[in-house]
Amino acid sequence: MKMKVITILWLIFMLIFISVSGQQTASDSNNHSNISTASPEETQMKTIGIIGGVSWESSIEYYRLMNEMVNKKLGDLHSAKILMYSIEFGDFSEEERIAEKGNWTLINNTMIDAAERLKKGEADFIVIASNTMNSRADLIQEKVDIPVLNIIDATGEKVKESGIKTVALLGTNYTMEQDFYKDPLEKKYGLNVVIPNITEREYINTVIFDELCAGKVYDKSRERFVQIINRLVDEEGAQGVILGCTEIPLLIKQEDVKVPVFDTTYIHSEAAVNYALNTT
Repeated sequence: MKMKVITILWLIFMLIFISVSGQQTASDSNNHSNISTASPEETQMKTIGIIGGVSWESSIEYYRLMNEMVNKKLGDLHSAKILMYSIEFGDFSEEERIAEKGNWTLINNTMIDAAERLKKGEADFIVIASNTMNSRADLIQEKVDIPVLNIIDATGEKVKESGIKTVALLGTNYTMEQDFYKDPLEKKYGLNVVIPNITEREYINTVIFDELCAGKVYDKSRERFVQIINRLVDEEGAQGVILGCTEIPLLIKQEDVKVPVFDTTYIHSEAAVNYALNTT
């Protein structure tokens, strides 16, 4: 009788032990599953392809901003999925000079080659880290068959959202003088675009290529840029200013001028992150 009681108690003990162990194993399995399974944001994030190096001074800013923005949206240790092809700027600047004289063959081939490399690397879309070279956006989209997120559209949307009607445009000579940038801003987004005079344009262009692209940021150049912006505000009615060269934000910040500043590097990076994460 005593042995039977002991046997029954032992069986009850074993049943309880097995039940508890099973629950713990299931719990551990669930925890392990939670750790190893990627979050929805990770699985849905698109890979951003950047054509950089034109110049690499601003490409650094693109990389930094995109990663900071993704981290802010997703938290923890999240960062952006980025592929960058960095063009050698010494050779590219020579191609730009040839293009300015009317022959765009070399520079078109360079940009198409860069886009093809990014597509082969499985980038989902491309941003061209240069305002001037966004003049090649339609060509790349046509020849390489990959979406190109145009900096002009991203900027035009931001200015339109602000309610500003007349905006100053600063950039390279090509950006300020040609229609590829101004026309969409005016016709698509209903803006009145004003540009510096010829002397001011030459000064801005020189600072971009001889100083900012070489990583040189001088107070005297900042002061002159501010003077130009203030003149466009006072004499041309500009209510804001587009920093239409991705190097100019290295020199000019919002606190330097009295009207809203539209930093195209920041705007373009933000648009790319939103597109990559399917957010707005």
